[in-house]
Amino acid sequence: MQNSITAILKKLKIQDLNAACSTGAEDFSSAGASVIDSISPVDGRRIAGVYAAKVQDYDILIKKAQSAFPYWRSVPAPKRGELIRQFGDALRAHKDNLGTLVSYEMGKSLQEGLGEVQEMIDICDFAVGLSRQLHGLTMHSERPDHRMYEQWHPLGLVGIISAFNFPVAVWSWNAALAWVCGNVCIWKPSEKTPLTAIACQQIISDIFKANDVPEGVSNLIIGGPEIGELMSKDNRIPLISATGSTRMGKSVAVAVAARLGKSLLELGGNNAIIISEHADLDMSLIGAVFGAVGTAGQRCTSTRRLIIHEQVYDRFVSKLVKAYEQLRIGNPLDQHNHVGPLIDQAAVALYLDSIEKCKAQGGHFVVEGGLLEGEAYSSGCYVKPCIAEVSNDFSIVQHETFAPILYLIKYKTLEEAIALQNNVPQGLSSAIMTLNLREAELFLSAKGSDCGIANVNIGTSGAEIGGAFGGEKETGGGRESGSDAWRAYMRRQTNTINYADTLPLAQGIKFDL
Repeated sequence: MQNSITAILKKLKIQDLNAACSTGAEDFSSAGASVIDSISPVDGRRIAGVYAAKVQDYDILIKKAQSAFPYWRSVPAPKRGELIRQFGDALRAHKDNLGTLVSYEMGKSLQEGLGEVQEMIDICDFAVGLSRQLHGLTMHSERPDHRMYEQWHPLGLVGIISAFNFPVAVWSWNAALAWVCGNVCIWKPSEKTPLTAIACQQIISDIFKANDVPEGVSNLIIGGPEIGELMSKDNRIPLISATGSTRMGKSVAVAVAARLGKSLLELGGNNAIIISEHADLDMSLIGAVFGAVGTAGQRCTSTRRLIIHEQVYDRFVSKLVKAYEQLRIGNPLDQHNHVGPLIDQAAVALYLDSIEKCKAQGGHFVVEGGLLEGEAYSSGCYVKPCIAEVSNDFSIVQHETFAPILYLIKYKTLEEAIALQNNVPQGLSSAIMTLNLREAELFLSAKGSDCGIANVNIGTSGAEIGGAFGGEKETGGGRESGSDAWRAYMRRQTNTINYADTLPLAQGIKFDL
């Protein structure tokens, strides 16, 4: 395994890992820098160490980004789109290697790792089309011989703080749109997955270098929480896009708001699927199981709760238990396995603690959890996906646990089910399984789901890039990826042109000299 990963790193042009320059600054010095180790949860082995950036490195990076912005904003948007098209093609060429690295460094299945790179390719395609559609509006002026319209301009520097669970895709959602809008980007990836970030930076750097784009349009800085704090408080970065826990998001929001900056937050989810009495139970089973155990429950859109109608409850739970008995847990690079490891042993401790809290609060486990042991699980990060019958008001159920713990709740009426689904602090993704049109439409109405994503007859995870991604309440309210999410990376300007030989005032105000 280690030899094959080393070969992949070389193909991705990541060779001198222990001296990797995390900022991209030519005068970066490793003197006094701490080392961040990338440890694979697959087998517990150290892949490599990367020097963490220091405060002086951060300042060098910001100045480099500032110097690149005037050039980049002057490049016509369709030309910027052409460079992003080339980036997408490069990702196609590197898909297998980068997807494998994502799987090994983060622990998600190989299929999910490849799917994450495909998301990057898809958002590049979206951005290419967007490069010719960054349009404003024209409005009729109340004054004669006046033209009024609005246009959009880039913000400048966009800071991106990403999480370990989608180590490359979420960065690309932000970066591809920010670049096509004329911004330059500064990316702080999770310190748990630095190598995939270095690989992406290398790929885009090669594209920009081949097209004579100056350094500073794409910037990578690897470090701990202190780097995120510097970015959040920095007046030179108009927008911070942060993905992660609600706790982290609140900290970012306060720091950015204190300087009247802009923040785009995509935070935690506590996602539910309603299983109606009118549901196709076999189809519902696939959505529920993948939603709960995909990425070992470490997606912000992972299914945390199943709200099941009392008339089909026993039948569906029986199907669910049998499906869990068939799950294969192990090395995620083995495509016969369904579930890989949690990211690290700290995540395992949180998983075990959540199980104990659930039991203490009255939860009844129909599928028991626990830590898996043995040679195949030597990293200490493999756990059993588990299922518990609970009440929605348990404090542990109200909390997002980043692990494969699925909670079961019974309901009688659809109105009750919707109320249960909405009665959590988070509001990211939601779904209903039903063949009843009235139920589907009620769920999608203003009286239905309060989440940013509401699905019918598909699960809570697996969003496409064409739609804006994000949620409400403690999920943060931000929107990334498709639709008109590009507007978050630009500033709106209203323009009025007077082509008359007089100067009439708005609202009919008279001001004669």
